[in-house]
Amino acid sequence: MIQIMKKIIVLFTLTGLFGCFENKAQNQSSSSPTYGYNDLKPTRTQEQVEQFATQFLSYHHYQKFKLDDDFSSKVWDNFLKDVDGGHSYFIESDIKSFEKYRDGIDEDLLEGDLTAPFEVYNLYRKRYKERHDYIMSLLDKPFDFSIDETYETDREKTDWAKSTDELDDVWRKIVKSQVLDLKLSGSKDSATVATLKDRYKRWEGRIAKWRADDVFQSFMNAFSETIDPHTNYMIPSTAAQFNIEMSQSVEGIGASLRNEGDYVMIAEIIPGGPLFKDGKTTKNDRIVAVAQGDNGAWQDIVGWLTDDAVKLIRGTKGTVVRIRLLPGDAPAGSPTKELRLVREKVKLEEAVAKGEVVPMKKDGKDYKLGVIDIPMFYRDFEDARKGGDFQSTTKDVKRFLTEFKSKGVDGVVIDLRNNGGGSLTEAINLTGLFITKGPVVQRRDNNGGIDVESDTDAELVYNGPLVILQNRFSASASEIFAGAIQDYKRGVIVGEQSFGKGTVQQLVDLDQFLLAPRTASTDKKTSVGFDQKERYGQLKLTTEKFYRITGNSTQRKGVAADVQLPTPFDPEEMGESSQPSALPYDQIKTSDYEKTTAISDKVLLKIQEKYQARLKSDADLKQLTDDLAEYRKIKDITIISLNEAKRKQERDENEKRRKAVNKLSSGEKDAKEKDLILTESERILCDLISAQK
Repeated sequence: MIQIMKKIIVLFTLTGLFGCFENKAQNQSSSSPTYGYNDLKPTRTQEQVEQFATQFLSYHHYQKFKLDDDFSSKVWDNFLKDVDGGHSYFIESDIKSFEKYRDGIDEDLLEGDLTAPFEVYNLYRKRYKERHDYIMSLLDKPFDFSIDETYETDREKTDWAKSTDELDDVWRKIVKSQVLDLKLSGSKDSATVATLKDRYKRWEGRIAKWRADDVFQSFMNAFSETIDPHTNYMIPSTAAQFNIEMSQSVEGIGASLRNEGDYVMIAEIIPGGPLFKDGKTTKNDRIVAVAQGDNGAWQDIVGWLTDDAVKLIRGTKGTVVRIRLLPGDAPAGSPTKELRLVREKVKLEEAVAKGEVVPMKKDGKDYKLGVIDIPMFYRDFEDARKGGDFQSTTKDVKRFLTEFKSKGVDGVVIDLRNNGGGSLTEAINLTGLFITKGPVVQRRDNNGGIDVESDTDAELVYNGPLVILQNRFSASASEIFAGAIQDYKRGVIVGEQSFGKGTVQQLVDLDQFLLAPRTASTDKKTSVGFDQKERYGQLKLTTEKFYRITGNSTQRKGVAADVQLPTPFDPEEMGESSQPSALPYDQIKTSDYEKTTAISDKVLLKIQEKYQARLKSDADLKQLTDDLAEYRKIKDITIISLNEAKRKQERDENEKRRKAVNKLSSGEKDAKEKDLILTESERILCDLISAQK
């Protein structure tokens, strides 16, 4: 096994970007081919890969899992959720007919038996054709939007329909809701019908073109993601696309996309790209339409595959693309928003840390504050290996800190909001700017071995008052840095609980294990029976966990803020802890380190008391708190009206509330004075300066 591990291609990342190019099917076409009734069948190669991947994950995944009936049942539920999570195609009798497979998936994985997933998918395709024919007949008839009826948008909350007639009524409401959404967005009746007919024809073409590979990838991911949410399998074509995307410079909007149900969703916003600089989009927003130039017609892309959506979104540098987005945080039935973007290459040099000196007057005193925004932890590894000058987060922040000292700043805020991570080396080195030396993070492998990563440079670049601002999307390297600052009592952590991703992934090319070297023989088969012409795809698996120097894992819990600012998120609905299969939080032995005296319990209590007083007296903070409380209520509402007047009122009220929350809580890139959260962090820094004096 040692030799096997030496052959692993390691793609170490802290950002969690792996898997963002996955999709269930390939080669979407705008045409509508005839529906294919022929059953899909697994290949011998897929059966071999199933066996090998199961054994490989059993040996090398961080989480030791047991292949038993309980595990089998979880895989089965994940698989059914992936196939028909909306309970919109199968009926109750179909699901009951599949129950014979529930407890046997563990044996199937070890034996390379793919009978169960292919039986499910083949029936699903037939059920889809039945739904498609019914939907097209619905679109030929008008809907009455004066009737007072409602629709449950979260179909996972509902039971499986007991009959085809019951499912027909479900789809009547689904289609009626879609027509009403387009109508309220200003679409004319004829255009609405045409849009939806095209959409459903595309979906039929998508289902018709499914291959055995797509079924296999779906099932393997239902298995791998039962172990943990960051472990998955990519079929050869998906793996090839992933490698291209990770290595090439692409002209477009600067985002990684993936399919989520019927939508193309923004999985990550790439620092330095047009979306990043625009600052009005967040992860999980869904793209519903694309238009070329300032005057081009809108192309509905609901139901498209990621590959085909990318073809519309990418284009020549300097050209305009417009996109319609359904905000990921918007309640059901909300309107879309439109963005105008100029395509360009992602410029990572524009995603570097930025620093400025901000004047502030508080309690009759004038302060000069240094504010540093770090969008990611970057490091030019190639130039660093050559031994010359190279760009890095630590170098840039050190330069700002030196400038701040020369300008006589009273304290520093480091803004880590939406920083998904990056280089572990930089997280360690950046911590070193604020401490003399010592351990920063611990890493534990799947065999229980623990490595302690330390700052060994005794230079202390900045020892003044320090505030770290984070939000729910601050992850991985951000959490390592913030956690170390908190553990050393070096600064105050302000904002929301961080994401909680405390795991490390490795990428494994299965071809390296399943393709033995060719011999002089004319036989094309290897000694273990694998075809040299075949390709076997890639596995991404979790192999390590991070731990703070206190011994506490960052997994699930992340870093808790010392001063908790208002948040729209419940930890259980956003972040690592929202994933059912996320690895657990645990603890290991504490590292040997020495805390500073910068943040005493007395100082922290004073800061918290002053913040609590502002919560009661500051008009903006009170408004934000009230808006967030109301927003949390409405965003959990999944039952929407199909009455036009009531639906319009729901949309208007929800959107007004959502915009108010976004304006107050996150601000806009070109108007930092509107960023209430950053402003409050600066006030907290002033309180810290005062308390420490």
